[in-house]
Amino acid sequence: MADINPTSMATQLATAYTQNTQALLTTQTKAAQSASTALGKLQSALRSFDTALATMSGKGSVQQFSSTFSSSGFATATASSTAQAGTYQLFVEQVATAHQIAYQNLPAVPVSTGGPISINLADGSSFNVNLSVADTNGDGTLSQAEIARSINQAAGNGGKVTAMVVTVSGSSQMVLTSGQTGASGAITLDASGLPTGALKTALSTSTQLTAAQDAIAWLGNQGTGIKLQQASNTLSAIPGVTVSLTQAMATGASPLTLTVARDDGATAANVKGFVDAYNTLEKALDDLTQAGSADGNTQAGAFASDSSVRALRNHLHSLLRQDFGGQNLLNFGISADRYGQLSVNNTKLSAALTANPTGLDQVFGKT
Repeated sequence: MADINPTSMATQLATAYTQNTQALLTTQTKAAQSASTALGKLQSALRSFDTALATMSGKGSVQQFSSTFSSSGFATATASSTAQAGTYQLFVEQVATAHQIAYQNLPAVPVSTGGPISINLADGSSFNVNLSVADTNGDGTLSQAEIARSINQAAGNGGKVTAMVVTVSGSSQMVLTSGQTGASGAITLDASGLPTGALKTALSTSTQLTAAQDAIAWLGNQGTGIKLQQASNTLSAIPGVTVSLTQAMATGASPLTLTVARDDGATAANVKGFVDAYNTLEKALDDLTQAGSADGNTQAGAFASDSSVRALRNHLHSLLRQDFGGQNLLNFGISADRYGQLSVNNTKLSAALTANPTGLDQVFGKT
């Protein structure tokens, strides 16, 4: 009689006892892994589709406009979806600048000669700086760097004025720059609260580096058009168009011509982004919901029997066929092939936009 190996026999019995359960667990694990992978693919496709829609809605309209000036260097313009096609005349008389003044060779003075100073802006705002506590390194003297730091960190400054020390060829200057452009940002430093001495004298005289001036532009010719004067170089007088002034023009020069026109290329790119994202989502849904073949040559998708995923797929298909305000995707050159994949006919899209400029937004909606 052969020897009986208890360990081997126990292993065989345990294997036989758990074999069916193990097979079931293996099958369930594979199914769970397959479902997890499928969900990942679906999530990625949905995110891409959502991003494409968000990009379009973030622009306010599917249809886009371009804006160009007849000459470069004086201004730039950006047209939004609310712009209206047309031409406009613009003359740039002067650009807005931030006030900048300098105090040369401020002496290093004893802390005892420090005290309160006031910095005032032409718009009526002001803040106080206490120089008697500006000695941060504790050496008993006030340096230009410590005075500049004290101004920058003063409670109430909040970016109204920026101070810095500039050294050129051994000569140092404390430079104050207004935090805003325009005449209302002009800086005045009041040192009357300081004790009489070298620091008070030095802070009583400044050199202007850049004047505080407003932007001045004319819609039309200089002097006879509509005058636009403001502290900022960004103009919004033309509906849907943002103009940034960059350089003044010579007196008597002809005004710039700003042309705002429909940008069919940018509009087509918007539509193409939607179509590509939809096709990716459609392909993912097709793969995930396809039915397996009886001969086993075609494997069923992970969600072939999932009613909610199939409902999502069917809902997307129905949206493509719907009319919105009497318009649909097909009217604008967006069609589907027999596999459900979309394509864009740019020629038909351009012609449809010419015939009905607002129709595309009726189909896709606006922000």
